[in-house]
Amino acid sequence: MDAAPELPRNLRGRIAFHAAATEAAESARDRLTAIHGDATPEEAAVVVALGGDGAMMEAQHRFLGRNLPVYGMNRGSVGFLMNDFREEGLAERLQVAQAALLHPLHMRAVCCGGGEVREALAINEVSLLRETRQAAKIRILVDGRERVPELICDGVLVATPAGSTAYNLSAHGPIVPLGANLLALTPISAFRPRRWRGALLPAAAEVVFEILESGKRPVAAVADYTEVRDVRRVEVREDRSLRLTMLFDPDHGLSERIIAEQFTV
Repeated sequence: MDAAPELPRNLRGRIAFHAAATEAAESARDRLTAIHGDATPEEAAVVVALGGDGAMMEAQHRFLGRNLPVYGMNRGSVGFLMNDFREEGLAERLQVAQAALLHPLHMRAVCCGGGEVREALAINEVSLLRETRQAAKIRILVDGRERVPELICDGVLVATPAGSTAYNLSAHGPIVPLGANLLALTPISAFRPRRWRGALLPAAAEVVFEILESGKRPVAAVADYTEVRDVRRVEVREDRSLRLTMLFDPDHGLSERIIAEQFTV
């Protein structure tokens, strides 16, 4: 991991808190803001997200473009990207935290019909999903070269390292260590080619999905919270102009958790 951005020595009034909409997360936020205050985005030097991995993603979206580091504490269920929750010593933990840097995905979707173009950013993944009972048929190109002429499936996704432990993992995609500079390309319930399990791609790769028989087999594209219906072409690439920073305790053991998860049976 990289060194964390240098934070002010006095963080009183410089921490912005973001809590998931659960009793446990909101109660923790109330107690912590009573101690540390709750900064506005303009005043904040760091963000503390309370909840599960979804709270981490929500916080990153909320503060996207401000280049504020986000430190998560687990008040949810899984919390793969979260640190252990403790109320005491928060300021000291933030000062010694280590940083993991990543970039969001940029989705450019071209719709059927009039060819309307919709764009969105994704911190976890961009996924394509069939809209009806009929399987989708999708052609996949990577950096302009055809790699899969026809994927018959329920869908397919491109995940960032941060998103590799979310939908990508449930679709049997690989867990990608933070900082690995890779993207996961993972099919969802692939029927043909039956043995294709996806690929790991360089982070700089551009992935293009072309929807075959889009009138008969409509497909939706989803970038985190943004859904675009009836697409005919979707382009996905990393947006290097935006940087996201996640903070972890030095003893968090994220690397060990990533390795152990891959041996879970």
